Amino acid sequence: MINGINHITFAILDLERSINFYVNLLGLKLVAKWDNGAYLLAGNQWIALNVDEERITVPTGDYSHISFNVLSSDFQRLKEKLVKAGVRPFKENTSEGESFYFLDPDGHKLELHYNTIEDRLKWARENNWSIFNIV
Repeated sequence: MINGINHITFAILDLERSINFYVNLLGLKLVAKWDNGAYLLAGNQWIALNVDEERITVPTGDYSHISFNVLSSDFQRLKEKLVKAGVRPFKENTSEGESFYFLDPDGHKLELHYNTIEDRLKWARENNWSIFNIV
């Protein structure tokens, strides 16, 4: 039985560029590095970066993305830091709570978000989302 997510791996083209992005811009912790990859921590979540010459840097057109949790008190400051660094957004926020959708240097879709699943379900109930079957 699955009891959580073990790690997330991103195929990248340039290791130093990706480490700079994830560590210096997003604030992840670098815990290991080798010629073609690195391990980072986002809180307690393990993130792997692996150089892959076949990585396609054009983002897909779908909504698939990874969302990083931030404290509400840090959200605006981190968003402004990313915008100032020239990070490209890929979508405007249309859901409850504050979100910033953006691309990493290799075109992976990411999000900053600070609400919980409980916040989302409460919002869905309050907005009469008839498609929701909240269990």
